[in-house]
Amino acid sequence: MEFITNYKLEDYVLKTQWEDLPDEVQKRAIVCGIDLMTALILGSQGEQFKNGRRLTEWMKPGNIEIPGCDGRFSFLGAAFAMGHASNSFDIDDGHNMIKGHPGTSFIGGVMAAGLEKNITYREYLTAVVVSYDVAVRMGLAIQDHYQFLHSTGTYGAVATAAGAGRILGLNRQQLNTAISMAEFHAPMVPVMRAVEYPSMNKDGVPFGAMVGTLAVLDTLAGETAKTHLLELPEYQNLLDSLGETYEIMNLYFKPYTCCRWAHQPIKASIDLMRDNRIAYTDIECVKVHTFNSATRLSKIVPNDTDEAQYNIAYPVAAAIVHGELGYNQVCNAALGDERVTDMMNRLSFEVDPEMESQFPEKRLAWVEFTLKNGASFRSEVYAADGEATDCVDYEWIANKFRRIVAPFLSPCDCDKLLSVLTCNPDRKLRDIVKDVNIILGQ
Repeated sequence: MEFITNYKLEDYVLKTQWEDLPDEVQKRAIVCGIDLMTALILGSQGEQFKNGRRLTEWMKPGNIEIPGCDGRFSFLGAAFAMGHASNSFDIDDGHNMIKGHPGTSFIGGVMAAGLEKNITYREYLTAVVVSYDVAVRMGLAIQDHYQFLHSTGTYGAVATAAGAGRILGLNRQQLNTAISMAEFHAPMVPVMRAVEYPSMNKDGVPFGAMVGTLAVLDTLAGETAKTHLLELPEYQNLLDSLGETYEIMNLYFKPYTCCRWAHQPIKASIDLMRDNRIAYTDIECVKVHTFNSATRLSKIVPNDTDEAQYNIAYPVAAAIVHGELGYNQVCNAALGDERVTDMMNRLSFEVDPEMESQFPEKRLAWVEFTLKNGASFRSEVYAADGEATDCVDYEWIANKFRRIVAPFLSPCDCDKLLSVLTCNPDRKLRDIVKDVNIILGQ
């Protein structure tokens, strides 16, 4: 293989300034700032974050304050801890073409670097924008090169190295080294195995955050490395649109705390029941028609929240019973509801050739209800809410934020926190996180 080291990617990462970004990209960066904070806040309530926090006890102490936690961490510890929080309730953004979650893949390391250097919120959001571009472009290259579905933690290692490297002041050659190191050592993340056998392995985010952060620190320590996949001639086209096409505009945003592939039948079921005044007790059986990958999601009765999220039968059944799917439906304390278990037994799943033919560009499904009185109802074909084509804006993301954090925050505190996250962009990131934690009662 012949590699082309022209520093095109590195120069984009290092030289992009907030003022260079189109207005729509700046607005979307603020939306993503809110959404990623939602994921971190929710994640701080879960077992995976507690594990990550225990892991940091092996590291040197520090003074960094992170969202949703009363502890203090070093840069490395903060990155690891937030890497364990950001994807733990599966509420973070995604990108259809890389079949994964770019934002959560890098936010732990990028925010940790921003807190370490105490940069402004404007500088932090700019690093977020360029990190999305690295995550998506590297994700496309990795999946094409290896012809294997490597998921979030794989390209997240590279995006973490890029965003954190920018913030920590790497030069173009050092950033090339860090990106090379991160891509070379990135976790494989065989995501379809986690789809079929769900656990905290999931999308591999914590280990991607670890590798990307260590790549930057190893570079600063003097380690050298060469070549990354975006330097291959066949992937130069992925760099041609840097600074013109921003992948942050091609994200989808998740309204429910579970795998995106279950969102379509959830929304279809909720709407069908509302529009036809169907109570869950009226239902004899439900058939879900969707694409193949969705049918491969686990259907086991979950023993923990990860098995509940990376599942298709449990989230759909819980949404049918409760009319909602959020923290209160997927946390460990919610599991074991016999009404939901009974509904799971009434579900069946079928691959629809038309739905399959449009995957992954579109993720579609429809549902068919048969009631105990013999009546039947069929939904329209659904895409999930929050697709890139839905032009998600502040109002959409603020409504999601209020709904998702409602178990922990009053409406008044939700508004206060949203105000903090849409503040003067010249405020320091540390001050913003401090305000977030005051509102959360940390």
